Amino acid sequence: MHPLAWPSKLTFIRYPAPGMSQERFCPPNKSLVVVVLVSVGALSVSAAAADVQHLQLAEVSQRALVHRRRRQTVVPCESGVLEEGDIENRLDLTWPPALKVLSVDTFRNPAGWIPSRWLCWALGRRRYGSKDESSSSEYLHRSIVPTMHYQKSLPRLPVPKLEDTIRRYLAAQQPLLDEQQFRHTEKLAQDFLAGEGKKLQEELLAQDKQNKHTSYISGPWFDMYLSAREPVVLNFNPFVSLNDDPRSEYNQQLVRASNLVCSSVRFMKTLRAGLLEPEVFHLAPSRSDTDAFKKLIRWAPASLAWYGAYALKAYPLDMSQYFRLFNSTRVPSPGRDRLVTDPAGRHLLVMRKGNMYVFDVLDRHGNMVPPARIRDNLSRILSDDAPAPDFPLGSLTAENRDVWAGLRDKLVAAGNGEDLKAVDGALFCLCLDDATLADSVDAASHNMLHGDGVNRWFDKSFSIIVAQDGHTAINFEHSWGDGVAVLRFLNEIFKDSTQKPLVQPGAASAHSASDVRRLSFKLDEELRDGIKKAKAGFDAAVSQLTIDAMQFTGGGKERLKECGLSPDAVAQLSFQMAFLRQYGHTPATYESCSTAAFRHGRTETIRPASAFTERCARAFLGEPDRHDAASLLHMLRQCSDHHGRLTREAAMGQGFDRHLFALRRLAESSGRRPHAFYADPAYAAINHNVLSTSTLSSPAVRLGGFAPVVPDGLGVGYGVHDHWIGCNVSGYPARDVPTFLSCVGRALQDIFAVLDGKTLA
Repeated sequence: MHPLAWPSKLTFIRYPAPGMSQERFCPPNKSLVVVVLVSVGALSVSAAAADVQHLQLAEVSQRALVHRRRRQTVVPCESGVLEEGDIENRLDLTWPPALKVLSVDTFRNPAGWIPSRWLCWALGRRRYGSKDESSSSEYLHRSIVPTMHYQKSLPRLPVPKLEDTIRRYLAAQQPLLDEQQFRHTEKLAQDFLAGEGKKLQEELLAQDKQNKHTSYISGPWFDMYLSAREPVVLNFNPFVSLNDDPRSEYNQQLVRASNLVCSSVRFMKTLRAGLLEPEVFHLAPSRSDTDAFKKLIRWAPASLAWYGAYALKAYPLDMSQYFRLFNSTRVPSPGRDRLVTDPAGRHLLVMRKGNMYVFDVLDRHGNMVPPARIRDNLSRILSDDAPAPDFPLGSLTAENRDVWAGLRDKLVAAGNGEDLKAVDGALFCLCLDDATLADSVDAASHNMLHGDGVNRWFDKSFSIIVAQDGHTAINFEHSWGDGVAVLRFLNEIFKDSTQKPLVQPGAASAHSASDVRRLSFKLDEELRDGIKKAKAGFDAAVSQLTIDAMQFTGGGKERLKECGLSPDAVAQLSFQMAFLRQYGHTPATYESCSTAAFRHGRTETIRPASAFTERCARAFLGEPDRHDAASLLHMLRQCSDHHGRLTREAAMGQGFDRHLFALRRLAESSGRRPHAFYADPAYAAINHNVLSTSTLSSPAVRLGGFAPVVPDGLGVGYGVHDHWIGCNVSGYPARDVPTFLSCVGRALQDIFAVLDGKTLA
């Protein structure tokens, strides 16, 4: 018996989760008995197995599933489905000497919550997963290091010093304000620092100290997303487009969709089996990204593993968001939405022409069904001659969240509850579109960002969209997680589906029986009218959106690095120069930066507009004849150095945006009126992000995009590649997107001319 310290009351434990294999918990032909004592202060576990020494290390990820109550009382929903408020973190336990339990989480208990103090059962020779775990059809790979091995020892996101936050805030305001405005803002900031801000800082630090399992920003950030009442489409959901399969015959819609589904299921099983390689940023991969190091670090206690990686300049990243990838949906509720996850779901949601279909991709033992069956089911959906519905339910997910919440209640009352549960609990959504996008970047961007508002369920954690010509993208709901988890998923399924496809072109049908069920919803006049209004509102919104792209081929990452310049800094400077050329002033600018190096980190803001970029942009645009190439190059290096410093600070949790946001939410949550600092027009202006920018770099990614975050803004997705730089920009009528892109191209042309030693005319 090995007692383990535990912070709060436990309610139940369940094994296994769908898709998990018993053999990995206990060898074949052995019996394992787990006894759990449920108490307020501790968890005691004993394990007995015949020939237990043969276990060596049994890695269990999301198999021993334990409900962990939060400080307040949790009232489980009747369905027993895990909801967003039930858990905020993954807990790692060490079970010496033979067993190690990873990623203990709250999950569904079909029988309801078990109140008994003792729970005991035997897990015998019953099979829950693949009989042969070496089978290539079940897992993407088998990591030497368990997936969540580093999670417990990740460093905590630091709360910045308030003095540093105010200093950084004022520096970011400097290029946006005139002298009189800046003096007023500076006075308010210093007053906040000396008075109310100091008190709030003490409260935030105390609160953070009491919640060591998470980060100070995690809760407020969830609240911000889930409390927003705007439609998720255009306002929150971005898209990321994949490159085509290198072999053209594998880009047939049916073949590519089938292989992507198979690879996604394999990713899910690999993740839940604890076999997915941990997400680690390697600064010295020759030392840390080796089998020798992995075989050593896997034996390190979970509470110390991060330090072992750090010693070799490897930085494990937070993976707490990954469990929301599958079987998850944002469910509309009045005032604040809910995140619901049902890992018992074994089915896929498929949409075509606005019709909704489901079929199982896992069998009752958690094995992936044969790939040929997945292909045949998708083929039946593609050949279904059912017309597009007159009232497509997917349009409701593009509605205002409070309106959608009311209509969803009416859908349930009309007898559609079970079908809605099938939608919510599906592994993910696959959208089969009739569009042929070819090489049209703007058409592809429109289709993948919003589509027709009919063949989408924007509330799912993610949707894979496959056009008729095989062009593929993912559109994801943003509240549950950020780009790190999504990009990892995309990289893995692209690699797997293109290098190890399980479905081949031209293969014959494997079986005649159909596993597909088309969902049919009961709609009364009020619901039909609600769908009609939602579709009309969607059409009106997207009709105002312009998306355009450009590709600068005069240089890229390699040339910039040769000159000692940060590629990202140069891209951001080109946006500042373009906006200044087009509109005559420096805009409030937002660049997203991940803080996944910390437990439950989300993002921090880099503020690319600075005194350095403003001075440099004005020198390039207004006074090129007064500066030779050497002086302009010196300014470029100043911009690069400053941007690099801002990026490092943001990545280490030392920006100012999240800190000030958390302090304000803390004041509001206790019923206090925020300090006048927050009512300053300059504070509102810097958070009115006219230029909202984000970059992705991956061999799997073709492009990405999102809508502007304000009506008079621009949404700038960009990538700096080895020999070229690309931008995909969106805007509403208040901004001229094509002219902005032309100005970006001119700015890059001037910058690379200076790098070549040329004097600008």
